[in-house]
Amino acid sequence: MISDAARAALSRLFSPEFRSVFIKTLGLTLLALVALWFGLTSLVEWLALPWLETLIPGLPSWAGWLGGIIAAIALAFGMALLIAPVTAIIAGLFLDDVAEVVERTDYPGDPPGRAMPALRSLALAIKFFGVVILGNIVALLLLLVPGINIAAFFIVNGYLLGREFFEFAAMRFRPETEARALRKKYAGTVFLAGLLIAAFLAVPLVNLVTPLFAAAMMVHLHKAISARESHAPIQNSRKPRPSSSSGSTMNSTRPE
Repeated sequence: MISDAARAALSRLFSPEFRSVFIKTLGLTLLALVALWFGLTSLVEWLALPWLETLIPGLPSWAGWLGGIIAAIALAFGMALLIAPVTAIIAGLFLDDVAEVVERTDYPGDPPGRAMPALRSLALAIKFFGVVILGNIVALLLLLVPGINIAAFFIVNGYLLGREFFEFAAMRFRPETEARALRKKYAGTVFLAGLLIAAFLAVPLVNLVTPLFAAAMMVHLHKAISARESHAPIQNSRKPRPSSSSGSTMNSTRPE
């Protein structure tokens, strides 16, 4: 189920139908990352370098360049951790566009999903942004513990990304409570799909299109789970009534 959803999402990722969404998503993600880079760089130059010169007076001129290089390396690691929250907020803005393309091209015979209202979509995107930041802070703290640091990144992001992207896709067809219940019922499948998204997120440059891949894959996964649910047998908890034939048999064997 997950492999089929992933293959379908990858085949659709760079198709002509996705071009408009791809340009908007990639452009906004790059713009947000560039703005974050310049903002953090200015913050380091404003706070860290003057503090270093005050702490160690008489530094040679090249020390400023060295400090800038060290700060740039630290910022690069920080940006790697910020990619997940940035892609989260972008995904919240463009998930409906991605879902509409997938549903229209791959499921033309099915009823289309309903786009969430703008304010509701923005609120969920902000919530997703906060949850992913919190998860990555926890993962960052676990980086200090040898042996579980890389696993922490995949487990935290796999759980969060899988949960939020699946619920986003499911809420196009279901109420929020029902979407959450469906995600909990298939928690293992959704988590494995989230691990695949986290692996996608860990590849440099490729991770910039994580929202497109994750949203498309979760639309396919939700479709597959919904099809399984619709074909699930209905359990009847009532006890069967005695048939009339058994009663007539008993009457027929009654002595005259």
